[in-house]
Formats: sequence, structure tokens, C-alpha cells
Amino acid sequence: MLVLGIESSCDETSVAIVRDGKEVLANVINTQIKIHEKFGGVVPEVASRHHVYQITMVFEEAFKVANVKPEDIDLVAVTEGPGLIGSLLVGVNAAKTFALMYNKPIIGVHHLAGHIYANAIEHEMKFPCIALLVSGGNTELIYMKDHFKFEILGETLDDAVGEAYDKVARVVGLPYPGGPHVDRLAHLGHDTYKLPRVYLEDGSYNFSFSGLKSAVINLAHNAEQRGETIDKNNLCASFQDSVTEVLVRKTLALAKEKNVNNIIVAGGVSANKGLKERFEREAKGFNVCIPSIKYCTDNAAMIAVAGFYQHMVYPNEYADMSLNATASLELEERYEN
Repeated sequence: MLVLGIESSCDETSVAIVRDGKEVLANVINTQIKIHEKFGGVVPEVASRHHVYQITMVFEEAFKVANVKPEDIDLVAVTEGPGLIGSLLVGVNAAKTFALMYNKPIIGVHHLAGHIYANAIEHEMKFPCIALLVSGGNTELIYMKDHFKFEILGETLDDAVGEAYDKVARVVGLPYPGGPHVDRLAHLGHDTYKLPRVYLEDGSYNFSFSGLKSAVINLAHNAEQRGETIDKNNLCASFQDSVTEVLVRKTLALAKEKNVNNIIVAGGVSANKGLKERFEREAKGFNVCIPSIKYCTDNAAMIAVAGFYQHMVYPNEYADMSLNATASLELEERYEN
């Protein structure tokens, strides 16, 4: 089964062709990082315009790389949400146009389901499992008893972890996107600033990173007022140690409570080297799956793979030409069990 995947939820224009949910024949990604770098973040209007510029060329390149014809496609899977509405609309309308031109079935895929199913490309997804979803817009702990059975048991009460990374990066003068730069400096420093670990007194599996972010901002501000120099490497190391400790230990605690041995890490922050290393140190006895870096960030291969499994679970669920983009789309509501 050949699935055509389209992803345009933020600032990557991506088209992929995947066979049977495993074999990635093409995964073409046009990124806008350099464009938004000067703004210090993604500008929605600019992002949607560049999707319009790039989408046709990305389609053409994907079919060229995969060496297949449009007529060979069996299913079209496109990110329907959540994300930036202008960006999503470009992908959705391109997918509907392709489906209409070649008379192909089409389905809408939840962006976060795509991140989770990026793990299926290189690993066998085993159930039940706990999925730790960490990205610029989401931090969630999800219990999955089977394919496309999502139960969110923990989420951030304020900043997403990727958002916290970007804000801390700005404080210490690092460029956008800040996460990879903070991770790199963290490996050059040591945890000397001993920042707080926020576990929440209610004993839940929810997260909170606003206090940690504020602690970094106040530390930097006070040092500036006193004329002191901040050691950027050590501050990044301290911040990253605090974040990864809370993420990993809450994930393991939930896995133990649910008597689950399988853990999936998904989303852009799953590319973080420090997070991977802490899982390796502390998750002994657990089966931990983390995608390769090329599948961690937004890409269409993950949408095609998720679309394949979504079709297996919901074989008769197809969209029509009324399929629309949705900026805010809850994972549990999209796939009601």
C-alpha cells in the first residue's frame, strides 16, 4: 500500500511516499528556519506564504525521489490539525486537489498522532505503552493500549517544553530555534546553578515549566544587575538537567503505575541528546523507542505512516472535499475510543 503524506502544520513543507507503513520511498522537507530566524520565531503569515511557494515543487521532488507515478498512490494522508491555520490550509488544499485529480481516497491525520507513529518507521510499536510527547507546542503523557487508542494522563499546565527551551535560549543570547543550541551548550557545561525541579504537589502526571523558565530569567537578570557574568554552558546544563529529570522520572513513574514496559518518545524535543541520555541511564528494564533525528521534527513520512495505521484501524473512514484544517484539534476527541 502506497501512502502519500502531506505535512504543513508550521514552518516545514513536506511530502512523503511510504509503502506499507514502513518503507520510506521519499520524505522531502523544505524548511523555513532561516526565514524565521531573524524574527526569533515563526511568523504565521510568512510561513503560509512560503508553503504556497514551495508545495508544488516539494510534491514534484517527492515523486521523483520515490520513482512512482501519481496513479500508483493508494491513499492520501494529510495533517488536518493542530497547527497554524494558514499553513495547514495549504497542505489540506494541496492534498484535496491531488485526491480529486487522481480519484484517490483521502484522510485527515492528527499532527500529534503523526509524531507518535514516527516510531513505527524504525521500530515495532508494542502495546500497551506510554508515549511521552514533547515538542514546541505540546508536552503530554499518553497511555496507549492499542493502535490509535489515546488516553492523555498528563500534560503541561503552562509552557510546552520546547517553548521553554526557546525562551531560555533567548535569555542567554542563542539563536532560533533554541532547543538544539541549548542542548549543545549543556553538554559543554555542568549543573552548577541547581535550578528547581517542578513535580507539582498534587501528585499528578501534569507538567509545569513556567516557574523554571522564570527562575532562569531572574537568575540572568540578577547577575546582570550585579555585574556578574553568566556561564552559558553551565546555565544550559542546569536547565536541561532540570527538564530531563522531570520528564523522564514522571514517564517512568506512570509506566510503573500502569505496569507497562514499553515507552515511546515523540515530537521535536525527542531529538534532544540530553533527554535520550537520561532515558538510557534511568530506564533500565524498559523498552524505550525514540525515532531517528530525521523523523523527530515535522515531516510527512510520519503523517503517511500514521495514515497507514489509521486506515487499518478505521478502514471505512474517508474524508470528502469538505475536509478542512483545524488549528486546535484534541487528540482524544479526534480518535474517540
